[in-house]
Amino acid sequence: MKTNWKSLVLVGLISSASTLAGFKLLGTNNGTDVIIKEAPGESIARFTSAGAPAGAPGDFVYAAEATTPTVVHIKSTVTQTARGGSRRGGGDMEEMFRDFFGGGFGGDFGGGGRSQPQEASGSGVIISSDGYIVTNNHVVEGAQEVEVTLHNKGKFRAKIIGTDPSTDIAVIKIESKNLPAITLGSSDAVKVGEWVVAVGNPFNLESTVTAGIISAKGRGLGIIGQSSRRNGVTPAAATAGDTPLESFIQTDAVVNPGNSGGALVNLKGELIGINTAIASPTGSFAGYAFAVPSSIVKKVSGDIIKFGNVQRGYLGIFLDELDSKKAEEYGVKVNDGVYVRDFTENSAGQAGGAQKGDVIVKVDGVDIHSVPELQQAIGLRKPGDKVNLTVNRDGKEKDLAVTLRNRTGGSDIIKKDESASVMAALGAQFGNLSDQEKSRLARYKVEGGVKVLSIEGGKFGRSRGVEEGFIITKVNGKTVRTVKEFEASLAGKEDAMVQFEGLYPDAPYDVFTFGFRL
Repeated sequence: MKTNWKSLVLVGLISSASTLAGFKLLGTNNGTDVIIKEAPGESIARFTSAGAPAGAPGDFVYAAEATTPTVVHIKSTVTQTARGGSRRGGGDMEEMFRDFFGGGFGGDFGGGGRSQPQEASGSGVIISSDGYIVTNNHVVEGAQEVEVTLHNKGKFRAKIIGTDPSTDIAVIKIESKNLPAITLGSSDAVKVGEWVVAVGNPFNLESTVTAGIISAKGRGLGIIGQSSRRNGVTPAAATAGDTPLESFIQTDAVVNPGNSGGALVNLKGELIGINTAIASPTGSFAGYAFAVPSSIVKKVSGDIIKFGNVQRGYLGIFLDELDSKKAEEYGVKVNDGVYVRDFTENSAGQAGGAQKGDVIVKVDGVDIHSVPELQQAIGLRKPGDKVNLTVNRDGKEKDLAVTLRNRTGGSDIIKKDESASVMAALGAQFGNLSDQEKSRLARYKVEGGVKVLSIEGGKFGRSRGVEEGFIITKVNGKTVRTVKEFEASLAGKEDAMVQFEGLYPDAPYDVFTFGFRL
């Protein structure tokens, strides 16, 4: 029986003795350098206790001692508007997001217009001695304040450097020096069956260590950005917006709410993943956990620190995963690989010679069996990179030289658009009021406003008192009458506290306020 992972997975999505190969030096967009420790290319899969046979439990003590000082506790605070009887009905996924956090963003809201601070807790991993920390996007998304508690109990206010919802990775920073930083290991080198250790802060229990094995690799669960899929087909390289990049490491190490953003390490204490989700119908651990591989973590965090956003290469192909049934349906000669169903506009794959009906079987000589494997192979590269695609066409393999493009169809690095990123972070669509709506509101001495047309997630998705139809009348106390004025009011407000004021057209006398840090 095929398991329906979407009904099981809670995305809270829920927090060295070896010689280093060297240091990863990143030049940031503000001219400073960040040093990240990176392990040699290959992990030692069987780093076991002296005299123990291969496959026996390893030295968990060493891994725990090496990792625990680098894992921090993160507390996020969001101020949300309370509206009696909560207009938003929620839904299964909203409940899963809410309940997985250690502190939760949940709870019932009562009373009109009261702003209520909500807290969530998670984990993070120090990746540089000068204060850069990797965590999950969902741990800090929409947070007005982020507090970090170190292993030695020191507390710091953190700044959100950047986030990538498409991988559920975020980078935050605290102002401190000489911090213990983790060493990044190779997630590509770990093997199924290898012992691993998870370190985090479940249920607000700081510095908790559990152990297990790697159960599977390259697991795609469809839990990040489900709405971006088109008719069940994943656009692994769309030219507009970042598509989800899922290739989770699956482990049976115990992970629970509050572990989000924490470390999954090998027995050398090297980071091989960031714990992100659990398979559970209840909200607590039920056998399996999932981590973002360190290869993705390294790529995403490095780009965020250096460029302010993630530079992803795109093929521009709509994909479908093959099995024997689909191979027969599509009339292809192989039943293993990724089927090319269609192309996006300005497709790099199509420009490189790919055709509808091709089956992608290799990238740069490495076998591709699934969509997550292809997404990871391409997503770890940047625009302008050249890759060799091996496709099976009419039963014969053919090599194609493809130059990857950026999300707009070009090959250049995309600089961070501050105004666009602020609007995107809101996770909502806005529209101007009709003349009829303006006239009705004028009776209540309301000068105008901007209507929330839809909420797709982001920071507005976390404000449970706000739903479609809400009219924003003021931003930071200043009246906004059009979408253009609304966008102008948010210009330059990235990482700043912003307060919104508004009402619902069915109760224009009932004013609500809420706010968060952009």
